[in-house]
Amino acid sequence: MVTTGLYEIETSEADDGTTIPAEGIWTPSSEDAADHGFIAYGGLFIAGIGAPNDDALYPDRFVVLGHHRWAHLIEAAAAFMDRVHGWRNLHLYPGDDLAVLIHRIPRAVHTHAVFLRHPHPDHPCGCEWEHTWRLIWAPPTEPGAVPVTAMRHPAAPATATSFPDPDQGAPAIWAP
Repeated sequence: MVTTGLYEIETSEADDGTTIPAEGIWTPSSEDAADHGFIAYGGLFIAGIGAPNDDALYPDRFVVLGHHRWAHLIEAAAAFMDRVHGWRNLHLYPGDDLAVLIHRIPRAVHTHAVFLRHPHPDHPCGCEWEHTWRLIWAPPTEPGAVPVTAMRHPAAPATATSFPDPDQGAPAIWAP
């Protein structure tokens, strides 16, 4: 989802009736990225992410902290699939039919995103979403926005993922 205005942080009501944030802006860094699902590969921090509200076993897109070359993202994505899912082939998901048409690796984009972590660090809630994060595409001027390089997993349907599309005027450029 491309956010052009302010995004809304979810809130909840405390026992005393005050409104507290359910999520906080998280700026992933090398110190804590690995604790939140990113893996380090060749100096890059990459995570595989799925569609919102989807119980898919495998990621449908990848995001790397910072702006990097497309080839480096491909290598890191293959390493992510190998380390996390034991499957180094980026053209298929584990268990897919090897005779299926091999997809081309999609282009990567340089864009910006805001990471929201649940719950807000100052207000733990103990729910099933505790210590999880979600990503919202955002313009670089958005408070909390960090540079990322993103790419769809080649085996994921193109319609299953949403990315900022530079050809449609989104705040992104194609990764070299």
